[in-house]
Amino acid sequence: MNKRVVVLMLSLVLVFAAFSVAGAQVKNPDTFTFVTLGDQSTLDPHFAYDTGSSEVIYQTYESLIQYDGESVNDFLPLLSTKVPSAENGLISEDGTTYTFPIRQGVEFSNGNPLTPEDVKYSIIRGMINDRSGGPIWMLYEPLFGMSGLSDLTQKVVGVKDPKTLTAEQSAKVYAELDKKITIDGNNVTFHLAAPYPPFLNILAKGASWSSILDKEWSIAQGAWGGSPETIAEFHDPLKEDDPLYDKMMGTGPYILTEWVNGEHVIFRRNDNYWGEPAPFKTAVIKNIDEWSTRKLMLLRGDADMVFVPRQYKSQIRGEEGVTITDGYPELQNMNMVFNWDINTKGNDYIGSGELDGNGIPANFFYDLDVRKAFSYAFNYQAYIEQVRMGEAIQLRGPIVSPLLGYDADSEVYSLNLEKAEEHFKKAFGGELWEKGFSMTLVYNSGNDGRKVAADMLKSYIEQINPKFNIDVRGVQWSTYLDASVKGTLPASFGGWLADFPDPHNFVQPFLHSDGYYAGKRGQAYQDWAEETGLNDMIAKGIATQDKAKREAIYKEIQQISIDQAIDLWVDQATGSNVRRSWVTGWYPNSMRPGVDFYIMDKVAE
Repeated sequence: MNKRVVVLMLSLVLVFAAFSVAGAQVKNPDTFTFVTLGDQSTLDPHFAYDTGSSEVIYQTYESLIQYDGESVNDFLPLLSTKVPSAENGLISEDGTTYTFPIRQGVEFSNGNPLTPEDVKYSIIRGMINDRSGGPIWMLYEPLFGMSGLSDLTQKVVGVKDPKTLTAEQSAKVYAELDKKITIDGNNVTFHLAAPYPPFLNILAKGASWSSILDKEWSIAQGAWGGSPETIAEFHDPLKEDDPLYDKMMGTGPYILTEWVNGEHVIFRRNDNYWGEPAPFKTAVIKNIDEWSTRKLMLLRGDADMVFVPRQYKSQIRGEEGVTITDGYPELQNMNMVFNWDINTKGNDYIGSGELDGNGIPANFFYDLDVRKAFSYAFNYQAYIEQVRMGEAIQLRGPIVSPLLGYDADSEVYSLNLEKAEEHFKKAFGGELWEKGFSMTLVYNSGNDGRKVAADMLKSYIEQINPKFNIDVRGVQWSTYLDASVKGTLPASFGGWLADFPDPHNFVQPFLHSDGYYAGKRGQAYQDWAEETGLNDMIAKGIATQDKAKREAIYKEIQQISIDQAIDLWVDQATGSNVRRSWVTGWYPNSMRPGVDFYIMDKVAE
């Protein structure tokens, strides 16, 4: 045989072999598959308030600005060509107006051009929809200093229920909405009620409610048509009646092709995307609850990224071709809420309801020494190691790392039974130590983490004094919620997942008299927060523009939460990501609601 032919054939074999190895290393190079659990609630950005829905919305819709890499404090332009700041003159000196120059040449995936009118329509449509229990309060708070459309209608026309507005009343209410977002040429300006430092966070990508819709397309689907007189008709829709429940039209790098709720979501690349083209022709979110199936798909390379519960991570750690990144803080916390003013009516969680050794009185946790004693009787590190498997950090108050006001060197409680005994002896002028107490700590059945926390307190507190008795009881979730709302639980477990990365989003719900958790502590706490000036400090924190001054305010608030042992502050979860080693470009960002197909690629190892 001719030597040249032999050499050529050998070269082809070597090339084919190299291609085969590379092909074996990267499976399905044009498709990215993420396998997780759960499902989605809706595809409407103004209705969505869950991570499953927001994860889908993130791929197809865009906002005016986006986070810069891993940072939750720094921004990059997106549909706006600039990030407003005081330095570039796009934030007014008084901090109440924000101007966004809208990017030109951008098209929605149907070919319609992006205009400033689309931006204004999107925000106002969301504020009109303002569904019950939804996210739109985050637009009303900075723009009006209110919590929703009902507050606005009450103020403007004296009507509390927006669904009962007449056409004339609707027009008056719309006039107030219209003033808040103005258009001048290619600029869109937001007019705030007062300075609101985290306003850029409210409008950043990842916050579904800030997504920009195609006005023309949305109206054609049956969404609000722009008429001032029709507010009542489009306010607070039922999910399945919402015309954008299962439809999407964004400017993003991917286009939705199929949504089978609870099974999968399929996207295709938007080949007319205004930015750099997406790396994958197809992107898939698969919903598979069974861990063994997700594990097998990962190890076979059928999945590029999977959700792995912490208890199963050891099963895949060290596996060839698998990369694990963990230990980065998540913007969420867990605590045990002390009820300062327990509802004693029909309450079988507090024994006799008296300080007589057979129960606890309504004001049991109003006593600072009781709260401190409980705080010293919890083994934080053991809980983090045994329950969280090391994937958490101890809280230092409600504000989590790395937000403004978080100080990694601040003092915290630790298990110290001597100090716990010292405070129990001081409580109620020594009467508690002499008489003892009996109470029930309740957790929702099936939540093993909460059960361990309750058992831990029982074990340590009962060691301190034989007259102390704590019963730990599991109840159905509905029973737990009902008791929490009624205020009959002496203490309850809670937590918070950030709506936006700012300390206000943690101190307001946890510490303000009007906050979500203040209601669980009863009227005694609400009065205390008002009388001590804590409410005023929280209001000052959100109104202060100077970063250094804000930080000082939030550090002081954080310290008060520890000094006063307002709650038993447990832990902040840390996140993890598990993927095939051929995946490149991934990085953590706590405000991203799940996977981001656009930032990643697949490269042979």
